[in-house]
Amino acid sequence: MKGTTMALATFAGGCFWCTEAAFMPLQGVQRVRPGYMGGHDPAPTYEKICRGDSGHAEVVQLEYDPGEIPFEVLLTVFFTVHDPTTRNRQGHDVGTQYRSAIFYHSPEQQAAAAAMIASLDAEGIWPAPVVTELVPAVEFHVAEDYHHDYFRRNPEQGYCRAVVGPKAAKVRQTFAEWLKV
Repeated sequence: MKGTTMALATFAGGCFWCTEAAFMPLQGVQRVRPGYMGGHDPAPTYEKICRGDSGHAEVVQLEYDPGEIPFEVLLTVFFTVHDPTTRNRQGHDVGTQYRSAIFYHSPEQQAAAAAMIASLDAEGIWPAPVVTELVPAVEFHVAEDYHHDYFRRNPEQGYCRAVVGPKAAKVRQTFAEWLKV
């Protein structure tokens, strides 16, 4: 049912430019913000995150309407656009800031994520077990302005062409029924 109360979902799946581009075109997703979560530094910055000593992961926080797009669809997109079987790494991006994690905002999100992880492992979807962390959401730190809507503003940048663009295209192709009109 459209128009229900908005909910939050927070995902870490490697570089937040990729993850942001994957979720932005989905109907029911009202807002996507890149940021940092899960660390000990009270004032994380991109520079601190890149050093790998803040404990934070690069995340995207979604504001979405569960009446338009179920959390399970968001989980499916999340598991489609990154490799959840590599610890602290996505492609050439290496470090704890690139870990795979779902920061759940409710017991229902926790249960849905745990069920999907168990299903992915049981079905052998990946050649190795899923190592995605499932942890409660904590304080979200919004990333610097230049990270927001990065792919749309920089489509010809090398990383965007080689990494972000193919992931965004995969979402448009695989989840066409969930795209904004």
